[in-house]
Amino acid sequence: MKEYYDLRAPTYDDWYLGRGRYEARDAAAWQRDLTGLTRTIEALPPARTLDVACGTGFLTRHLPGNVTGLDQSARMLEIAQRSAPEATFQQGDGLALPFPDGSFERVFTGHFYGHLDPESRTRFLAEARRVGDELIVVDAAERPDHEREEIQQRELPDGSVWPILKRFFTPSSLAEELGGGETVYSGPWFVVVRAAR
Repeated sequence: MKEYYDLRAPTYDDWYLGRGRYEARDAAAWQRDLTGLTRTIEALPPARTLDVACGTGFLTRHLPGNVTGLDQSARMLEIAQRSAPEATFQQGDGLALPFPDGSFERVFTGHFYGHLDPESRTRFLAEARRVGDELIVVDAAERPDHEREEIQQRELPDGSVWPILKRFFTPSSLAEELGGGETVYSGPWFVVVRAAR
């Protein structure tokens, strides 16, 4: 998986920005939903925050407070440091967080949880609760053009194809998996749920 994200890093933000292969989607509707998502993140109370699997820092830069971004991909982190220069970044494993218990007031993750198999989900939730007081998960909303869970065959610019687990959520289905929580945002592409430890 690390190799996939290393290879995808230079074009990862095309997904957020509607470039390249993503130009065909409804740009106005996507932009409205993305704006709703980023405004929701910006409106969170400032907190000592860990962004797990921060990727390119596209969402990290909207988090208020003292922010640390963590990702396994060095190439993603190079981009994140330029995207969110006020944050601190560290390379590491999202399933074995390299921080002491209670290090953060908030653990945040965007589009990571929906890629995890059941065992990895259990490990991530235990780690998130160990290091933070609250957990905020951003992930993909259920849509009629996708199964709730699917293996996507993702092609990268170099022509390689990678099988990637992808899951889609309603706010209530995500909250249930997190052991309870409140909906912070719900749109046609994005859902955000906050769960306390």
